[in-house]
Amino acid sequence: MNKDELTHSQEETGENIEIWADLVSIRDLTIAISITVITTLVGYFVAPADEPMPLIFGLVGAVIGFIISSIMIKPKRQFKPSRQGGDQ
Repeated sequence: MNKDELTHSQEETGENIEIWADLVSIRDLTIAISITVITTLVGYFVAPADEPMPLIFGLVGAVIGFIISSIMIKPKRQFKPSRQGGDQ
């Protein structure tokens, strides 16, 4: 099954969308965005009132959200090694 057939069949069921030439599960995308938004806002609101601290805490919260999302949501791709010889 090539990418066009895969894309067509998954678009019919509505379980994936295409972002930056890659298929992404809508459910996983929503979960990842929610986790990152929540951790970013928690970091922002917990930060002291000094000028650069809300920005720094918000950025740290975003990085923590990204790490949590990448641990919780595993890639669904399966790579098949080719049997072709050469330097590939």
